[in-house]
Amino acid sequence: MKFSFKGKSLKGTLRVPSDKSISHRAVMLGSLNKGKTIIKNFLRSEDCLNTLKAFKELGVNIKDNNQTVEIAGKGKYALKEPFNVIDLGNSGTSIRLISGILSGQPFYSVLTGDQYLRRRPMDRIAIPLRQMGAEIYGRESGKYPPLTIIGKEKLKGIDYKSPKASAQVKSCILLAGLFTDEPVSVTEPAKSRDHTERMLRAYGVEVLVEGLKVSLGNHRELNAPEIEINVPADISSAAFFMVGAAITPNSEVILRDVILNETRKGILDVMERMNVNFSVENVKVSSGEPIGDIVVQYSPELKSTIIEGEEIPRLIDEIPIIALLASQAEGETVIRDASELRVKESDRISSTVENLKNIGVEAEEFPDGMAIRGKSKIKGGKVKSYGDHRIAMTFIIASLISEGEIEIDDIECISTSYPDFLKDLNSLLSD
Repeated sequence: MKFSFKGKSLKGTLRVPSDKSISHRAVMLGSLNKGKTIIKNFLRSEDCLNTLKAFKELGVNIKDNNQTVEIAGKGKYALKEPFNVIDLGNSGTSIRLISGILSGQPFYSVLTGDQYLRRRPMDRIAIPLRQMGAEIYGRESGKYPPLTIIGKEKLKGIDYKSPKASAQVKSCILLAGLFTDEPVSVTEPAKSRDHTERMLRAYGVEVLVEGLKVSLGNHRELNAPEIEINVPADISSAAFFMVGAAITPNSEVILRDVILNETRKGILDVMERMNVNFSVENVKVSSGEPIGDIVVQYSPELKSTIIEGEEIPRLIDEIPIIALLASQAEGETVIRDASELRVKESDRISSTVENLKNIGVEAEEFPDGMAIRGKSKIKGGKVKSYGDHRIAMTFIIASLISEGEIEIDDIECISTSYPDFLKDLNSLLSD
């Protein structure tokens, strides 16, 4: 599909879709809770709907009226062996976190997904789950889906030293840890997003944090009689319009109710260093998560920066759109320590650099990141999304400042996280 928005600006107010990470976890923990969960502003994307469907197949009573999701949880041992293979589509979060839960269930289950998910590595969770006593099988010695899981009602404890900062790995182990009385802890090299820890506490589970080590305490029952979770807007989705406004002349957008969790808002720190004109207003707490409105204006004096180290986990999903921002900054922006990008929905290092070059940006690929030379003229051209929603959305935003059309081979993948992206973009376009 071809895109050309030359001469347009972005103006207006928007609430982007709700947070994907929190939507997934609300369904999962609500299903394990011994009580009622009401989820408001649930993200109705393919990924999250696949999580919802999975727990229905596991026997959970879930009512979805398109406005709210109500889960009548009967406790963590009330799940039932699924009759069918559970298909999780494109969702890496779903398959990795559900694997932790199913490892503590005394039955047989099989998890699969689309062609892209079946290429994503699962040994990072399979290794610690096997150490905890679960039987897990997959293609290439358990490295890739489909995954077969034969769980155990009582798992073993673990003191896991994670080689990478990964919220999915950490969350998988913590969820499996609900099914053992033995000590369970995960230590990371840097702090990853902490939505699982926050939500477990909301349901009554004892979670202890000491620096980079997260442990489960003695109380591991989810026993909230009734809990309401109001899912905030996703900063990863907001990032596209934040960058779009910053690089497009005469733009100003207000993004409402965006999650401002410290483990997620690394992009705001980068925007500040890069001299983006933005402010954060109306900050408050909703369902245990800080949220606020982000106002971004056109920023003609952008500066380059270096992004590396412990900052990477706080903005890992935003790196493709940050690379586009960097293309309009003075100087060279360097991104390091981001090898995790190679095993996302696509190899996001390769796909981002390749596509930037295709539209006229000077960029260089590293094993663990990239360099982007700024003040580039976006000329237009053909790009490939590689079935990756964030790559597709990044290069649609690039067409706001492109001299010629940008043609993207596949944009259907956007529905995995942001089905109304084009509709929302059009609502902000202004002459």
